[in-house]
Amino acid sequence: MMVSTDPMHQFKIGKLFDLNIAGYDVSFTTSALWMVIGVLLLIGVLALATSKMATVPGRMQSLGEIWYGFIAGIVKDVNHAPGKPFIPLVFSLFSFIFIANIIGMFPYFFTTTSHIAVTGFMAIFTISLVVVVGLIKKGFGFFKIFVPSGVPVVLLFIVTPIEIISFLSRPISLGMRLFANMLGGHVALKVFAGFVPSLAVALGGLGMLMGGLLVMPLIVGVTALEFLVAFLQAYVFAMLTCVYLNDALGEAH
Repeated sequence: MMVSTDPMHQFKIGKLFDLNIAGYDVSFTTSALWMVIGVLLLIGVLALATSKMATVPGRMQSLGEIWYGFIAGIVKDVNHAPGKPFIPLVFSLFSFIFIANIIGMFPYFFTTTSHIAVTGFMAIFTISLVVVVGLIKKGFGFFKIFVPSGVPVVLLFIVTPIEIISFLSRPISLGMRLFANMLGGHVALKVFAGFVPSLAVALGGLGMLMGGLLVMPLIVGVTALEFLVAFLQAYVFAMLTCVYLNDALGEAH
């Protein structure tokens, strides 16, 4: 008797229905479905939080105010007044990533942020926005970020290429960080969870008892850590978005 413990099974994307447009496969997949579910869930929670606004907030209103205030505080601390127009953007990125991460914690659900196509797109969008905003606000003076002030001219031939490479690597690090943490954490959780049925098959009822006593506390600990990582990765993405926006908004690093 064999027990399937393939830790990558939960990340496989399947087509719900085929759709081709101009020769391109744009089929609706399980990943797209769970992204839609995440967005609808987010809209639903925020709608409940703002449906009955009162001077003395209820539980849902308090949750919404704390949620929004937390992100607004990050933007205010990092970007100050020039960053105020970008609060909705940072709030949307944080909320989508956080909801997607939490959804992926439940059995038989799907973690959209464990796919580099999703996290990479968000990272490229974020960095592209920084470039567009920078060019709008500063024109070609935006590219002065590649020429640090106070650096001797002789060293600019070394420093400038490093700055350019560092800037171009931002979307890679931003997308890979989120993707790798969510993928790695879920794989580790699935591997540890697979120990219990494996022991049960190998040792019978005694194996199940041993698996419960030895492995379950570890699974509980890893699960709690994964919930923390789900929040932290959304927070890090939002924080780095604010930091990168400083290049366009003219604030000091």
